[in-house]
Amino acid sequence: MIAGGSGFLGAGLIPDLLAAGYDAVVLTRGGAASSQDGRVRYVTWDARTAGDWASELDGAAAIVNLVGRTVDCRKTPANKRVILESRVDSVRALAAAWARAANPPKVWVQSATAHIFGDTWDEVLDDASPTGTGFAPQVGRAWEAALAAADLPGVRKVVLRISFVLGRNGGALKTLAKLTRWFMGGPTGSGRQYMSWLHQADLNAIILRALADESMSGAYVTTAPGPVTNREFMRTLRRVLRRPWTPRVPSPLVRVGAWFMRTDPELALYGRRLAPTRLLSEGYAFRFPELERALRDLL
Repeated sequence: MIAGGSGFLGAGLIPDLLAAGYDAVVLTRGGAASSQDGRVRYVTWDARTAGDWASELDGAAAIVNLVGRTVDCRKTPANKRVILESRVDSVRALAAAWARAANPPKVWVQSATAHIFGDTWDEVLDDASPTGTGFAPQVGRAWEAALAAADLPGVRKVVLRISFVLGRNGGALKTLAKLTRWFMGGPTGSGRQYMSWLHQADLNAIILRALADESMSGAYVTTAPGPVTNREFMRTLRRVLRRPWTPRVPSPLVRVGAWFMRTDPELALYGRRLAPTRLLSEGYAFRFPELERALRDLL
C-alpha cells in the first residue's frame, strides 16, 4: 500500500515495485481506478481520516507512506500549516486504519526529510547527528514523532530521511535543467552551500530493501555518498547539458526570482552536507554514487 503514490516519488516507485513482484494499492485524493492488468489500484482517501479505504490494509504486505505537501512554495503561515498537517495527519490516519485490520502489514516505510538537520553549510552530518532548528527541522521531528507514537505491535518501522531526489519526471531537477538550458545555470548565492542529492533509482532500491530486509529498522539518512557544493552541482549540470560558464546569481536576485516563481529562496540558498553512514555500513551499494553519472543517466 502506497500513500501518496500518485506524486513524483510514488509514481516513480511503482514500476520497480511491480518488477519486484509486488502489487500496488495507491491511496490518492484523485478518483478510484485500476491498471489494465489489475496490479495497480487507485483508492480514494482524504489523507486525514480512516475511511472505507482502511479495509485495504487487511492482508497487505507493507505500508509505504510518501505523503507530504510540497515545500516548493512560499512559506506563508497557511502553507506552513498545510506542510505540517499533511505529514502528521497522514501518519495518524494510516495508524488508525492499521488498528482496524485483522491482518495488518508488518512493515512500515516512512518518508521523512533530511532537512531535519537544518542548514549547516560544510559540517558533515550523518544518522547520529542532532537535529537542527527552524521550521523544517520542526516539521521533520513532528513527522517522525507521529510514527513513533503510533501503537503498532509487531511492525518494523523504517524512516528514510530523504535528501534532494533527482528524477526524470518531476522534482527540482526539472526546473534546474530548464534554467540551465536557458543559459541561467549559474550558482546561487555564495555557491558554497552543500547539496545532498539522491538518484531516484537509488531511492527506489532502498525502499525495496527496506521492505524485504528484516534487519533494517529506525531512521536512515537517505542520500548519495557524494554531496557537492551548489557551485559544483551547477557546473556539472552545465557540463552535462553542454552549456557555457554562467555567472553567479547573487542572493538578492535569488530572492526576487523566488518571489516570482512563488517558491522559497532558502531552498536554493541553504543546504546541508550529509553522509549515508548507516546505509553504507549495512552494505547498501549505491547505483549512482557520483553526480555526473546520475545527471547523464537522467538528462
